[in-house]
Amino acid sequence: MSNNLTTEQASEYNNLEKMSTFELLSNMNAEDKTVPFIVEKAIPKIEKFTNVIYDKMSKGGRLFYIGAGTSGRLGILDASECPPTYGVSDNLIIGIIAGGDTALRKAIENAEDDTDLAWKNLQEHHISKKDVLIGIAASGTTPYVLGGLQKAKQHHIITGCITCNKNSPLSLEADHPIELIVGPEFVTGSTRMKAGTAQKLALNMISTTVMIKLGRVKGNKMVDMQLSNKKLIKRGVRMIMDELNIEEELAIKLLQKHKSVRKILKEHKDDAK
Repeated sequence: MSNNLTTEQASEYNNLEKMSTFELLSNMNAEDKTVPFIVEKAIPKIEKFTNVIYDKMSKGGRLFYIGAGTSGRLGILDASECPPTYGVSDNLIIGIIAGGDTALRKAIENAEDDTDLAWKNLQEHHISKKDVLIGIAASGTTPYVLGGLQKAKQHHIITGCITCNKNSPLSLEADHPIELIVGPEFVTGSTRMKAGTAQKLALNMISTTVMIKLGRVKGNKMVDMQLSNKKLIKRGVRMIMDELNIEEELAIKLLQKHKSVRKILKEHKDDAK
């Protein structure tokens, strides 16, 4: 079956080991340039699915990602960045990888081949029909992800997927399949390259759009971000200075007092009424 998968087809480049450093970098970059256009073609389907996710989350639901290898790591990356960026609970968007957190750094043998494991992992978080599940798998054939989606559908949970092959088993299983057909990889079968880039772009688009629609952005600013380091504190100070047209010293004092950009802006708006 793998021979029919676009993600497993032979690279359009050969004799890579004979290429110069410049040639390698330029050819990889040429392939990478094609990815945003592939994602663009999928925007109507991404839009439809994103609206479904927003509807569920606006009513108290959560978003789950499941994946193995690179796909699993991308899901966890996206999920883990939402709390500091938008000030949401780390239980709102949850990324799960086959083999557990150890698999973030090391490959776990056979974890992705277990069709029952994903559902067991999801049950640990008490997933329900209020939630949405996205299966991420470049091949669209990963048993861990496929098994998780099948079980979720049996429990009336809305499902979607992000894959890089046409009409894969995962796409046929999902309620909302997003297929990003990026073609053969520069290094044959290395889906951490174009496929991974396409998946990352789609995940960014989905989670960012949902966070904006949930009111976690004001204008174009991350007013709910966690002030967890000096860089973010400085960013918060700049936001307050720009929005309230005040000096840096006063902005710093306000942030030290209230610990929240949103709270400061809201109080100023209320005072201005």
